[in-house]
Amino acid sequence: MRLRLALFMSFLSLPAMADVSPSSNSFGVYLESHIASRSSDLDAMVEYTRAALNQDATNGVLAERLLLAEILKGDVAAAEAMAPQVIKTNPQQRTARLLLGIKDFRNHRFADARVHFSEAAYTPFGTLVSALLNAWSYAGENNLNAALHELDKLDSQPGFNNYKVFHTALITDFMGNGVRAEAAYKRAFDMAPGSLRVVQAYGNYLERQGRKADAEKVYNSYLATDAGNSLITKQIEGLASNDKPQPFIPTPIAGVGEVLFSVASALSAEPTADAAITYAQLALPISADRDLVLATLAASQSTAHDFEASNETYNKVSKTSPLRGFVDREVAINQLRLGNKPDAVGMLKDLLQRQPLDVDAEVTLGGVYRANEQFKEASDAYDAAIGMMKGSEPNLWRVYYDRGISNDRLKLYDKSDADFKKALELSREDSQVLNYLGYSMIDRGVNLDEALRMVKKAANLKPNDGYITDSLGWAYFTLKNYADATTYCERAVDLVPFDSTIAEHLGDVYWRSGRELEARFQYQHAIDNHPEPADLPRLNNKLKDGLPPEMAAKPAEAAPTADLPKKPDAG
Repeated sequence: MRLRLALFMSFLSLPAMADVSPSSNSFGVYLESHIASRSSDLDAMVEYTRAALNQDATNGVLAERLLLAEILKGDVAAAEAMAPQVIKTNPQQRTARLLLGIKDFRNHRFADARVHFSEAAYTPFGTLVSALLNAWSYAGENNLNAALHELDKLDSQPGFNNYKVFHTALITDFMGNGVRAEAAYKRAFDMAPGSLRVVQAYGNYLERQGRKADAEKVYNSYLATDAGNSLITKQIEGLASNDKPQPFIPTPIAGVGEVLFSVASALSAEPTADAAITYAQLALPISADRDLVLATLAASQSTAHDFEASNETYNKVSKTSPLRGFVDREVAINQLRLGNKPDAVGMLKDLLQRQPLDVDAEVTLGGVYRANEQFKEASDAYDAAIGMMKGSEPNLWRVYYDRGISNDRLKLYDKSDADFKKALELSREDSQVLNYLGYSMIDRGVNLDEALRMVKKAANLKPNDGYITDSLGWAYFTLKNYADATTYCERAVDLVPFDSTIAEHLGDVYWRSGRELEARFQYQHAIDNHPEPADLPRLNNKLKDGLPPEMAAKPAEAAPTADLPKKPDAG
């Protein structure tokens, strides 16, 4: 479990607090809490921080640390109990204010909730969250004009317009203003036709108006770019029913949950994954769509490399949820990341027994086999997936590409070249495919002019991709053009300074160029950057003796996770 408390303290609170040093009699337990906060042990952090607070009850840093840790663990009630203590020393601590505002909101103390939400609005991000939550508080008071006026505050930031329009639609829909709701839903859909939540909400609204044909058009337009999305497919299946669907946002507090879920989804990238976890945990008790929030929370935990917690969260998703197939695939991928390779394969095979036409499960199984270096099994899984696909899927090129890699590793070059060329055709010459095929051809000494053109084009498309830049440098090295090889291999090391293989490549280029001292420096750099154990003897020999004549070196690859199947967007 990985924590980045420094990020939390800067992102979710004010940057500094005065007079928070521990008293001398609590220094030991304070230090233990501090160490735990920077380790992988969240339970220890909570334990030591509580103990430190028992000895130094006025310490604001400890109180804030404990509040954030309780939320990460999913104990929102414990965090809520800590919030008053936190704001005594840090009155604008964002997460504490949100907790207290949500508590007042639940108890219909809407004006008090707005005080807390507004105290957190001291940055553009805070303004976004505060305005959305305050708007829903006015909806709770049945005051549409005040709600819309609050949303107008988002006009100060152009990037917030999508949020404003979407929540205008949700609030006017909730408050029964059909004319305004329809106009806002249509505008939100026009602005973001690929947003899952916009499509779900707009389709739900049209269904409740009895306009099932219009709803089906909206759903199908989404499926054109995200074929097989289980949530949208489920809504299409429901069109045949005579039952009127429930409102998308049934209560004002569910509107608060939707705001927090939207923020969690927006923060799901790795640098802000812990903040995404925080907002998803806050959304979970009050959201109208618990399973989707759970899936989003689990995905953020996985992004933060907390794979065990991610699987625990995924397994809370309802067994009957349309997300169940996605959840089982993601749990299998997490098992692979945890080193439980047989479990990953077994789970995917079980899923395919239940859902034999699950293309995504078959593709994921291929990715797991490939990560295990079971390339024959991977190729067979990709064969099965391609056999199920219609030929128009946006990700079809990727399946051909992945099968091409598997066949290349099996040295079935006729098959791999055909797969790569099909992937190039479907992807309109994606840089990854150009790079892999071009390098493979250079490595085999076939069609060298065409191969070099491919790698050059890949590097032009992605000039800041260190792995592709390294491939171009290594292509020149293979062709004995050491001047150009030096240019690109040096740039690759600048772009990816901590990759062992890229450093080794530059060492080889330097050695062939007569720059032996610099070559040895790069070989030592490669050794220092945690190479695979099997590579160490070769690197140590190079450090000692340099390159023998006609020494062939190993091509660089991207990090193994780049070859894992890409997650579907759950949010």
